Amino acid sequence: MPARRFTVLIATAAIFLLTVSDVAWATMPPPKPGPLAEPQTTHQVGFPDRLYKFVIPPDNPESPAKVALGKALFFDPRLSVDNTVACANCHDPDKGFTDQLRTAMGVHAQFGQRNAPTVLNAMFNIEQFWDGRRATLEDQARDPILNPIEMGMPDQQTVVKKLNSIPEYQREFNAVFGQAPNYDNLVKAIAAYERTQIAFDSPFDRFMAGDDQALTAQQKRGWALFNGQGRCMSCHGWNPTRPLFTDDRFHNIGVSAHNAKFVPHARQALALLSQAGGPQEIDRLAIATDMSEVGRFLVTKQPHDIGAFRTMGLRNLYVTEPYFHDGSQATIWDTLDHYNKGGVQNPFLDGGIVPLGLSSQQEDDLAAFLLSLTSQRYMTQAKQEYARQFRISRTTRPQRDTAAAMGLKGREGPGFEGPFGDIGPSQQEMALNPALLGGY
Repeated sequence: MPARRFTVLIATAAIFLLTVSDVAWATMPPPKPGPLAEPQTTHQVGFPDRLYKFVIPPDNPESPAKVALGKALFFDPRLSVDNTVACANCHDPDKGFTDQLRTAMGVHAQFGQRNAPTVLNAMFNIEQFWDGRRATLEDQARDPILNPIEMGMPDQQTVVKKLNSIPEYQREFNAVFGQAPNYDNLVKAIAAYERTQIAFDSPFDRFMAGDDQALTAQQKRGWALFNGQGRCMSCHGWNPTRPLFTDDRFHNIGVSAHNAKFVPHARQALALLSQAGGPQEIDRLAIATDMSEVGRFLVTKQPHDIGAFRTMGLRNLYVTEPYFHDGSQATIWDTLDHYNKGGVQNPFLDGGIVPLGLSSQQEDDLAAFLLSLTSQRYMTQAKQEYARQFRISRTTRPQRDTAAAMGLKGREGPGFEGPFGDIGPSQQEMALNPALLGGY
C-alpha cells in the first residue's frame, strides 16, 4: 500500500474513532444522584455561620420540600431541548460538582468556551460565572437552560410548558410554591438545592481550629509560602468570617493571553452589545464565541477588565480539575508554574502578577498545602488525584519557565515576546523576597 494512502487511512480511522468517542460521550445518560448529591449539614468545622445568614435571599427561603424539588430538577435531562443534558452533566457531585472537562459540553456534543465552575460553596459567591455576569444563584440558573450550546431550550415559555406536561412537577410545584410551574420558581428551586452543597471540614479548617496535627510538616511549609513568597494570599485571602480563599474580584492573570486578540475582540463585543446588550447576549458571547476571552469586559465594558476573570476559591481543587476559566492547566503544578513565571505577558496583565522565584520544592509544598483544603467527603479521591498529578509533575511541566520565575527574563534579559514583554521586576529586585514587591 502506498505510504500516502496508508497515512490517509490512518487519519480517517482516527477521525472516525474520535467521532465515535464523542457520540458515546454525548449519549451517556446524566449522572444519578448518589450520596455526594445529598444536602449537606452546616455543622462543619470552618463553616462561616455569620456569613451564612446573609446569603439566603428573603424571597427564596430554604425548605426541605423546595430543596427536594430543586434536586429533582438539577438531575432531570428533560430541562434540555433533546432530553439528554441535565444541570448535573456539567456539575456532577461525584466530580466535585464539575465535569472535569477542559470546557463544558452541552446538547449535541457542543463544547463551550468556559470551564464548568463548581457548585460547592457557590452560595457564598458575590457574583456568579467566571465573569460575574449574574449576581445570584437564581439568576445563574436561568441561563444554561436557554443557552443553545448548553441545554438548548428555545425560550422560557417552552420550558414551562414542558414542566406543566409532567404530572409530578405539577404536584410538587403546587405543594412548594402554591401554584403551577413557572420559570421564576424553577430557578428558585434549583438555587435552593445548590445552597445545600457546602464543603468545609478540611484538615486546614481543623488546623485553624487548634489541631496542630491536622497538617503535615510539608503542608505547614506550604501555608507559610502561601502567605509569603508565593503571594497567594493577595487574591486568595482567608479569614474566619469569610474562609473562602477568594477576594471575589476579577483579574487578568495572563491565562491564554498568547492566544487572545484582546483589542479586536473587545471592539467586536462592544459593537454587538450596542445592538443587543442584555444578559442572554452576554451569555452567548461568553459561551459560544472567541470573545469569551475578554472576560469581565463583556459585563462592564471597562478596558481594565479585558481578560479579567473571577478569582475562584481554592477549596477541593483536587476534585475540580482542570484549572482556570478555559481549563488550560491540567494540574496544580501547571497552575503554580504559570504564576511562578509571572503569567503570560499582555498589556492588561494585573499588576500583582509578577515572577515569584519559587523553587521546585517550594511548589511541591504549596501543592501539598492545597490538598489540605479538601473537605472530608472528597478526601479519598482528592488524594488519588494528588498522587496522579504528582507523578505527572515529575516528567511533564509544559508551563515551567525557570528563567522567567527567577527574574532572568525581564528588564535586564531578552524579555518576553511583544512590546509589553519587558515589564517584569529587575534581577536586582528579584534578589528580594517577592512577597515584599509592590502589588496591584
